[in-house]
Amino acid sequence: MLTEKTIEALEKVILVGCQLPTDDDRQLEYSLDELASLTKTANGRVLTSVIQKRNSIHSATYIGKGKVEEILALEQELEPDVIIFNDELSPSQLRNLSNTFEARVIDRTQLILDIFASRARSREGKLQVELAQLQYLLPRLVGKGVSLSRLGGGIGTRGPGETKLETDRRHIHRRIDEIKAQLTSIVQHRERYRERRKHNQTYQIALVGYTNAGKSTLFNRLTEADSFEENQLFATLDPMTRKCILPSGFTALLTDTVGFIQDLPTSLIAAFRSTLEEAKEADLILHVVDSSNPDYFNHEQTVYKLLEELKADQIPVLTVYNKRDELHHEFVPSSKSASLLISAFNSKDQETLKQKIQLMMKESMEEYSVCLPNSEGKLLALLKSTSVLTELTYQEDKDCYKCTGYIQPSLSLTQQLKNYMQ
Repeated sequence: MLTEKTIEALEKVILVGCQLPTDDDRQLEYSLDELASLTKTANGRVLTSVIQKRNSIHSATYIGKGKVEEILALEQELEPDVIIFNDELSPSQLRNLSNTFEARVIDRTQLILDIFASRARSREGKLQVELAQLQYLLPRLVGKGVSLSRLGGGIGTRGPGETKLETDRRHIHRRIDEIKAQLTSIVQHRERYRERRKHNQTYQIALVGYTNAGKSTLFNRLTEADSFEENQLFATLDPMTRKCILPSGFTALLTDTVGFIQDLPTSLIAAFRSTLEEAKEADLILHVVDSSNPDYFNHEQTVYKLLEELKADQIPVLTVYNKRDELHHEFVPSSKSASLLISAFNSKDQETLKQKIQLMMKESMEEYSVCLPNSEGKLLALLKSTSVLTELTYQEDKDCYKCTGYIQPSLSLTQQLKNYMQ
């Protein structure tokens, strides 16, 4: 519950959007609602929203001169701390608007980067966010003329007459190179880890979806993990992989990934590519969709588009429509792939989902039927965890266990079973 003191501590924000002929009213409304949610996640309090309909974005100030004056009047009246624009501003737009308003001016990209910076926990996550922030900042460094010119003379510092701005640029370039070098070694480690999992032929499932669709909640229920879950955008930033035991006893690996969002900054897609590679390496993708969100269809399309960019669109997908207890009144399942409507908190739904996953896994596996002697206890235990066992009965007359099920053709265990095939 927010107290008056907490509300006072939140930064006051004015949102600004521009509606082009290609955007319908509903689309703009959803986009600004999302911007308001992002602002709330970043500990901001939205005072008001300003919208202008234009044929094209103003090259110098994003919005027209009249609307700039209107926001100036609002600024005098409401005294906001920040003015947030709903699109990515060009360096010149940002400079012109910052010179016009007293409040700090940022854009949608900078807001998302700010949230990512506060949410990153792992070393890789922090480095990726810092890299994206520096790449965003570099073309937007603005000098204030003579006041920033500092004559230098120290060894290895600024040269004679070099401005503070040029020093900053040089420092950022150097830091970007350092981060890229560190990330390369982390990415190589992650790739080795993935190769080891592939070598062990573990079945891998990746959870993907729009931010705040309920991926972490579902992840925690399916794996009994403790991934951070919150009704906020980008609650999860660092990927987490845990074992998921299916009804037959089969053990798969489930990975929770960072949430997708419309207009995700290009620098962030690039920065988090190694993290999102988890989806590309999966045997099955669980695409989680928030069925309570009125804009769920566009959320789905955003995820499909990003999966295509990652070249992960050929992997089997199970669309999981989450939050059925809060279903939006206009919701209609629109997935072309197999789908399921569930609530992540409902234990029966969790079981139904596991059964569905198992069913889809079987489609890419080979059926087997063997009789294992009583002495092959180790092989039997392996079958339980690495194959989908559909029947296990002890046959007294033959003193063996009859096992029927499905197994990955590439497993070395498949070859062993051939000795006992019926």
